[in-house]
Amino acid sequence: MRYVQLRAFHYVAICGGFSRAAEELRLTQPAISDQVRKLEEEYDVLLFNRHKKQVALTPAGERLLEITRRLFDNEQQALELLSESRALRAGTLRIVADSAHHLLHVLTQFRQRYPGVRISMRAGNTDTVLESLHSYEADIGVLGEIPQSRDFDYIRLNSTPIIAFVAKEHPFAGRVSVSFSDLANQPLVMRESGSRTRQKLEAAARAKGFALTPAIEAEGREAVREIVASGAGIGFVSAAEFGQDPRLVRIRIEGEDAMRMDEALVCLRERRGSTRVSAFFEICREFAEKSLR
Repeated sequence: MRYVQLRAFHYVAICGGFSRAAEELRLTQPAISDQVRKLEEEYDVLLFNRHKKQVALTPAGERLLEITRRLFDNEQQALELLSESRALRAGTLRIVADSAHHLLHVLTQFRQRYPGVRISMRAGNTDTVLESLHSYEADIGVLGEIPQSRDFDYIRLNSTPIIAFVAKEHPFAGRVSVSFSDLANQPLVMRESGSRTRQKLEAAARAKGFALTPAIEAEGREAVREIVASGAGIGFVSAAEFGQDPRLVRIRIEGEDAMRMDEALVCLRERRGSTRVSAFFEICREFAEKSLR
């Protein structure tokens, strides 16, 4: 087994094809195909199913990809360690967050200190964040809970209750608070089932003997916000993420203490030593310490 063969396999797997892997590695497609073929022949294993120019990982290929993700991520960390100053002058920091709102000040400070580092930000619920971190598709995540697994390092960002919100024209817009009994009889707009906010809200309602059934289910916080603003129902979000929107009114939910969202910045413990990850965590820690004073 040679390094070039593993590298060829890895890039075909993550790029989704031999042509794209060749472009990424700046090699010819026949060269990439030959390296993968030799790896399969040497160990008498099929790593890809090939059909009409489409490739898909076999079960053996899936297992090998889990290993090569760690292998090449460790290689990248070693490179960053050996060229630490350069790592903060270039490259990309990949973040997946349930809400970018919690990182706005940190992002600004990070960009001021390290303007050469590109930041890739995408949205996702708790399940998406964890999957992205475990698959090495993201460097840092933001979760609506404190991770219990020892696989992660984290910094607590804040802790706020879940609130309801409605359009200014909604009949509930003048109310200070609502109960689960009130909510159970109203059209509700909720995020997808993987949302931690939704899971905590539904669990708290069940504990009081109520079932909250969404009239509309939407993927992503912004989609929920726009649907609620149209007057279609009642939405839910953590207080820290409500922000300012003249179209909407926030309402306290009775029993909110049982529904607090503990937002946390997280990364895989094994990736905590990455130069860019470490720099981002340090800035986040500075903000967290200031907020506690």
